[in-house]
Amino acid sequence: MPKHFLHISDYDTDELWEILSLARELKIKFHKKETYKPFQDRSLAMIFAKPSARTRVSFETGFEWMGGHALFLGPNDIGIGKREAIKDISRLFSRYNDVIMARLFDHQHIVELAEYADIPVINGLTDYNHPCQIMTDILTVWEHRGNLENLKVCYMGDGNNIVNSWLQLATRFSMHFVCCGPEGYEPDSETVNMVNDSDLSSYELSHDPLSAVKDADIIYTDVWASMGQKEEAEEREKIFAPFQVNRSLIESTGKDTLFMHCLPAERGREVTDSVMESSNSIVFDQAENRMHAQNAIMVYLSQIMS
Repeated sequence: MPKHFLHISDYDTDELWEILSLARELKIKFHKKETYKPFQDRSLAMIFAKPSARTRVSFETGFEWMGGHALFLGPNDIGIGKREAIKDISRLFSRYNDVIMARLFDHQHIVELAEYADIPVINGLTDYNHPCQIMTDILTVWEHRGNLENLKVCYMGDGNNIVNSWLQLATRFSMHFVCCGPEGYEPDSETVNMVNDSDLSSYELSHDPLSAVKDADIIYTDVWASMGQKEEAEEREKIFAPFQVNRSLIESTGKDTLFMHCLPAERGREVTDSVMESSNSIVFDQAENRMHAQNAIMVYLSQIMS
C-alpha cells in the first residue's frame, strides 16, 4: 500500500525530522539551480475543489523543477464527490498518474481518495486540517530560531484547520501552544485531546490577547472568514476585532517575537500592514517554504514507494 500524507499525526517525530531535513537540502539545491530530476517522466494530478494561488504555484513549480509534469484540475473539471464517485476518481488517477495532491472542503473526501489510491495522496488542505502548511511553518521556525526548544506559539483567531494541524504537530514536537480567540470559535475538541494525551506539549485556550502572547516566540494568525465562510465575514469582523495582530500586541510579548501568516492576508483586519511589513514578519520566508516542504514530502513518499 502507498504511504499518504493526510495528517501530521500519521508520522512519528523521526519521520517528520527526516522530511524537514530533506526540505532544507532541496531548498539549497533549488537556490543553487542544481539539476534534480527525481520525477522525470512522472506526473502529479492536482485536484482543486478549493482554489488557491499559492498551493497551485508551489506544487506545480516544485514538481516541474524536479522533472515531472503537474496537471491542474479545477472545481469544474471533476466536481469531486458530486459528478463522480471519489473511489472511481482515485482508482482512475492511480492508473494515469504517480502522485495525487488534493485541496478539498470535506475531510472525508481526502480520506476516501487515499483509501482507494495505489499512489501517494497528499492533503493540500481540507476544512479539518492543512498538514503541508504546518510542515512549512515548523521548517520556517527552525530556520529562524535555529532550534525548536522551549517553543511557545500563540495563534490568534479562529480555531480552524491551521490550528488543528498545529495541535497534531504538538503531539510530535514539544511546545506550548496557545489558541486565543472569541468564545465559540475553539478548535476541534478531539484534536485538543490528542495533545493532552501525548504528555509532550501543553495546550492553552485563551480569550485574552495580552496574556496569551506573553513570552510568545511566534504569533500566528489567519483570515477571520475562510473560503466558504464569506457570508459570515461582516459578523466575524466585529467578533474578532479585539484579536487583531498589531504593533501594540507584538510589542507586548516581552521578547523579539516572530509573526507568521499562511496567506492570503486581509491587511487591516486580522493583521495590520505595519506588522506584515515589520522585521518581526517572516511571512514571505514561510510562503516560499511551502514549495520546499511540499517537494520534500513528495520525494519522501516516492522513496518509500520505490
